[in-house]
Amino acid sequence: MILKNFSKFLSLLIVIFFTSQVYGEEKIDIWKNQNLKKNNNLEESKDTPSKNIDKGLNYLKKIDKNQKIQITDGPIETSEEANVFGVYDPENYNFDLNMWSNTKAEDVRASIKRLKKIKLSKTSNDILENILLSFSYPPAGMNEKEFVQLKINWLIENNRIDLIESFLKQNKDFEGKGKAVQYLVDQNISQANIKEGCEKIEFIDSTIKDAYLEKFKIYCLVFNKKNSQARLLLDLLREQNQSDKFFDDKINFLLQISDKTTNKINEKNLLNFYLSSVTIEDFKYKPTKQTNKEIWKYLSAANLINIEDLTDKKEIKDLEQAANNGQINSDIIFNIYKQIPFNLNTLINAKNLYQTIDTSEARSLIYQKYLLAENTETQVEYLFLLEELFKKDKITNIFAEFLSDSLQKIGLENIPKKYKETAESRIKKNNDEFVLGKVKYNDKVLHQSKIMKFYLENEEEKKIQKEINKVFKKINKNRKYFFSAKDLALVDALVRDGFNIPNNLNIKELSAKYDVPKNLLSLIEKKQDAFLALKIVEIIGEDEPYQLDPETIYFITSLLNKMDLIKIRNKVLISALPQRV
Repeated sequence: MILKNFSKFLSLLIVIFFTSQVYGEEKIDIWKNQNLKKNNNLEESKDTPSKNIDKGLNYLKKIDKNQKIQITDGPIETSEEANVFGVYDPENYNFDLNMWSNTKAEDVRASIKRLKKIKLSKTSNDILENILLSFSYPPAGMNEKEFVQLKINWLIENNRIDLIESFLKQNKDFEGKGKAVQYLVDQNISQANIKEGCEKIEFIDSTIKDAYLEKFKIYCLVFNKKNSQARLLLDLLREQNQSDKFFDDKINFLLQISDKTTNKINEKNLLNFYLSSVTIEDFKYKPTKQTNKEIWKYLSAANLINIEDLTDKKEIKDLEQAANNGQINSDIIFNIYKQIPFNLNTLINAKNLYQTIDTSEARSLIYQKYLLAENTETQVEYLFLLEELFKKDKITNIFAEFLSDSLQKIGLENIPKKYKETAESRIKKNNDEFVLGKVKYNDKVLHQSKIMKFYLENEEEKKIQKEINKVFKKINKNRKYFFSAKDLALVDALVRDGFNIPNNLNIKELSAKYDVPKNLLSLIEKKQDAFLALKIVEIIGEDEPYQLDPETIYFITSLLNKMDLIKIRNKVLISALPQRV
């Protein structure tokens, strides 16, 4: 009997052993299991977060330190094991889950701090966004909590509402979730367009439980006259002790359960302030320097900022300061300037009198003169005079966009010659609208030749190899041809991508004259993939790749080749090399 039981036990052990092996083989690393195409054309890799969701991207559930993962079709769940948080599949940019593992936390913190001081170009922003928001383990010395907060803070500071929405969809529980949800709700309220805000907020998955969000949802039900649903949700919120006396009072009043409500204005958060504004008859509120930025925005959007006394210089200056800090729309200031009364003699002699009056009054006077100007030269003259007056009080943020828009409306071609250079420097270029021009191929220059069709148009490899042979044959006949740093950047990429380059081209000798910074090369040795990409974002900075000097383009692409960060490399090549119309 004992032997028989032992035999059964042994058989059971054998079954468990083989079953665990099969399970271990199935539990693979999806980030490394997909075969990369040889040609990673980056122009087609820019998937939006919503597209990632639509494609049915599998999200991570639990991950152990050996990168063995379990797949789920829903948000990430909390676990005692290491969790990763993000929006993008790390393989989108040729990374993996350990992309930060060899980098020290203090290096990442310092780099992000520097990047916050730079107005990044569209390309720099695209690369940074993918690096920072890829699912990955945190850097060495940084815990999960700090790493996810770093991501959320970046999203909020850059007002990336679309990505915050996507982050909430793809990640269930994380530090700072309440902050992200409240920011999202507040952005909708601050626009004073509650109908659109309520429609937009419906996207949030029902599994996301947050008291602030639930309160806004209840108000949206009331707003849409779905009172019975609002009551039900309010009862649930009360049962969970997630409601409060102020919110109950306001919703009861709006639901007509009670006919009275407190007239006290609650500034604890934007939702409470909004509820105060829509329930208090003859609502009046005078903001101060201490007023929350989101409340300022809401007051501006809802046209609740009014100056009863246009001679109150202090109040006007406070509003100017708020506009300069981005708390209210600058249009409010220019609207106030329009309303300040001046007699006819003062308007006629504005050029002689504006320096003798208070600076805010002077700005009002010169602004009115600008509006009354009869010709372009006078308009431009008053615009630059206004600029000096804004500079005097260090509130140029109010005027920068207005100046740019006004000059664009006039048109550079219509601006008098003496102002043209200054006007051109004041016109702001919108990175979001940045578009590269149409490519013009030139087979007399290697990096401008039809070889670039491999990266630009996803041309077949066989056709490109023929084009390589053809172009090099043509170049070899030209004994005066000089191989530029941009040519070498292309040659390096072609070699990395498996193309055959003529044997008589001594790449080593040609590249010897271009130095690659040793501190960046050391990151390759240490396998600090993501940190190297972060350093490259710093180098590109405010520029688009085509604006960089050829040597910088070469060493950037050379580094990216060595690290197999091919999609980032392609992004640089596509911008920097072709001749464009």
